[in-house]
Amino acid sequence: MIIPIDRCIRVLLLTAWSLICLQAGEFSADADRYREALRNRILPYWLDSTRDAEFGGYRLCDDAVSGPCTPTEKQLVTQARMVWGFSLAHRKNLGIPASGTNAARDYLAAATRGVRFLREHFHDASNGGYFFTTDLSGKPQNQRKFLYGQSFVIYALVEYHRASGEAQALTEAVSLYHELQRHAHDSVHGGWMEHFEADWTPLPEREPNAIVEIAGFKSANSHLHLMEALTELYLETKDPKVRVSLEEALRLNQTYFYPLDPSRSTFHFRPDWTPVMEPGSTGLSYGHNVEFAWLMVRAERALGRKPSWNQFGAHIDHALAHGWDVQRGGLYNRGMANEPAHDTAKVWWVQAEMMAALTEACRQQEVPPAQVRALHQLIQFVDRYQTEPKNGIWVDTVTADGKPRDSRKAHNWKANYHDVRALMMFADEFGTK
Repeated sequence: MIIPIDRCIRVLLLTAWSLICLQAGEFSADADRYREALRNRILPYWLDSTRDAEFGGYRLCDDAVSGPCTPTEKQLVTQARMVWGFSLAHRKNLGIPASGTNAARDYLAAATRGVRFLREHFHDASNGGYFFTTDLSGKPQNQRKFLYGQSFVIYALVEYHRASGEAQALTEAVSLYHELQRHAHDSVHGGWMEHFEADWTPLPEREPNAIVEIAGFKSANSHLHLMEALTELYLETKDPKVRVSLEEALRLNQTYFYPLDPSRSTFHFRPDWTPVMEPGSTGLSYGHNVEFAWLMVRAERALGRKPSWNQFGAHIDHALAHGWDVQRGGLYNRGMANEPAHDTAKVWWVQAEMMAALTEACRQQEVPPAQVRALHQLIQFVDRYQTEPKNGIWVDTVTADGKPRDSRKAHNWKANYHDVRALMMFADEFGTK
């Protein structure tokens, strides 16, 4: 059979672009540089600057301009994320043994410190679940239960189990999953409710102190991170009930929050999946869309399914078409449907999730050239504008042209999670060391 020459050329070009992500010279230098930064600067920063030697857990308050500060509380999400980050660092063998006058960088011990604090101060022994905030000493302050925060406890405990081998951590993660199924799962309409008092009484709709998203609604943000946690819990347990929940979370995210047509992405639905049309609930977050894309693929692989590369590609391409800075690189924050982005701030976690998604893109059989170019641009932008040179930490937010807007390096919503995860993914995929 004679194959037309134009088809031959197309196949050769697609193959070349598919392989270009994986060729040693394409991203390997950046990947090795990032791994060394993780080992020698980034993770040591998180270890040295956040450990609370007095009470346990972690103190998160630092600014690239004004320097370290004293937080007023400890918050569940970032305490759990710190456990996750240190556990992963241990599993990736990024610790440093003691030598001469240099102290050891023991990330498993750092993770254990956080797990102990969660157990002793955040866990609600009476009602189950975990409080949202404590004071610095560990006295509970906001005792409400939010689905978003509970999801990150599951995520952290699974990773700590992997790092430490401790069976109790996995048992606690499974127990928390069952608490959420009892109290938060909507057996009528599907999905999960998100906001509760300490005794799991649901908060009234639009209760003003819900903290994360809007009370009484189902949110893209919380359902995405529950899917993330269920993926890891299922990978570790192969529990049939967890599988059913993961399948449900995946389906709801793919159908309602992050559909095949990315312009229809939205933030909130009512419990019966009626759309919420008020300002603040419509529109989309480019960072969440691309984060969904790669977490969707990971969930599908965990379930033994073929990745939905069409839906993955739709969200990446939509972000590049409407939320990408073609001149300087970097992903903007928010937009509406197929309109140009209206919030052009470049937030650290948005860049991190785009890096993770574009890294995942290189695992496809055919990688669109625009996605490879975007990964190059993103590295250049983050290195030049988002990274604090002294220790490699990404600052919170810069403007579209890279000017500082929020110079904080650590706070109650910023831990060793988004950027550390993205850098580890990138280093693992492309590195030679």
